[in-house]
Amino acid sequence: MSDVLKIALLALDIVWADRQANLKAVERYMAEIGPQADIVALPELFTTAFVQDKPLLMQLAETNSGFTVTALKSLARKYDCAISGSFTACDDNRGHVYNRAFFIEPDGRETYYDKRHLFTLSSESDIYTAGTACVPVVNYRGWNVALLVCYDIRFPVWTRNVGHRYDIMLVAANWPNARGYAWQHLVIARAIENQAVYVAADRSGTDDYGNYDGLAQIYDANGYPVGEQQHGIPVITATVSKEDLIKVRRRLPVIDSADTFDLHCTVE
Repeated sequence: MSDVLKIALLALDIVWADRQANLKAVERYMAEIGPQADIVALPELFTTAFVQDKPLLMQLAETNSGFTVTALKSLARKYDCAISGSFTACDDNRGHVYNRAFFIEPDGRETYYDKRHLFTLSSESDIYTAGTACVPVVNYRGWNVALLVCYDIRFPVWTRNVGHRYDIMLVAANWPNARGYAWQHLVIARAIENQAVYVAADRSGTDDYGNYDGLAQIYDANGYPVGEQQHGIPVITATVSKEDLIKVRRRLPVIDSADTFDLHCTVE
């Protein structure tokens, strides 16, 4: 258990549909980050970016025992850190494709979450299958860590931190600058209303959907940006304190006044 947790956000400039190039880039940057980080957060679909060509997408999709997760387990073990993000996943029969978030721990434990809210302004909802499970929460080094993917951030009920279920929310994203104002304010609002650290793990670079630079950040439970850009590499780091988080919650116990509701999803 650790009162202080070090987070490194890698705002990767994703090479479209090239798993090996993107994994090599992650390996290179993680070597520069070294063993200082407890969590390394990667963007949404970090090995492929968003692929609309369904036949190509089916070629790129992997199971949880595939090339990508195997490589991530090796890196997590090597640098003694957890790694989060999302990748293009499929079931064992390759009948469905998912935008699958992951949390890979140094000891090999793995947690997954399939993106629930598929982006309606793209073909994502036509190509991918939506997840049905609730947001998972993992206990890691004394912190409760939850996972979201991009468009999920727009839905406050989906993220509601009932009973302080989580302390950190990792949000893997490919959110372009054209909607950057909404992204920043949504993440800040979710951090404040849920009294949790929010890691806005957006990508960098450009693709057919726009530019992505400058939207990756780490926010504390008061909604303030606390991440520091590292010189020369697309990495943002922050050190967060459990004691500081508890003080925020004690000073203004808003969760105690929250409304009760039932969320209809599969609990895993």
